[in-house]
Amino acid sequence: MKPATNKIMHPLKHPDQRVGVFIDVQNMYYSAKNLFGQKVNFGNIVTEATAGRKLIRAIAYVVSTESQEEKPFFDALNSLGIETRERPLQIFFGGEKKADWDVGLTVDVIRLAQTLDAIVLVSGDGDYVPLIDYVRLNQGKQAEVMAFGETASTKLIEAADDFVDLSQAKDKFLIYDKRYNPRVMRRP
Repeated sequence: MKPATNKIMHPLKHPDQRVGVFIDVQNMYYSAKNLFGQKVNFGNIVTEATAGRKLIRAIAYVVSTESQEEKPFFDALNSLGIETRERPLQIFFGGEKKADWDVGLTVDVIRLAQTLDAIVLVSGDGDYVPLIDYVRLNQGKQAEVMAFGETASTKLIEAADDFVDLSQAKDKFLIYDKRYNPRVMRRP
């Protein structure tokens, strides 16, 4: 893993800005689980992303399974005012699984950009660099990124107007999962 990159920037954020928050749930889930053995506090992330501005849309891109065991999580997101866009998990012959939302999230950002002043991408995935560039350079919008610095693409951080490293405030952005602690050695 690469070290966290801290990009210190102070973009103009004011109460009249219209903000859209686009959350790559899989990216955030696996980053938090692999780095800290914890879950993500998406409600606090949306609050931080909004930063006192007008929240127009907050959309979480999620993956559903046939068992629907994730439904309580989707309901919790909805209760926080976060819309969910669901895509079923695809299982291919041979057992390979795929549930990619990159294109769907990108299309939504491009479609909604005209009604927003600031786009907040909650993901560290470097595949979104062209999207951030497009939003900033072609649409003239403020493009912000929130992710865990240890797993965020350096190119994505550099492309954004502002980067919030969620690892710098773990108590705020993580929910402790008492079932898993990578720092505790288990004896047989």
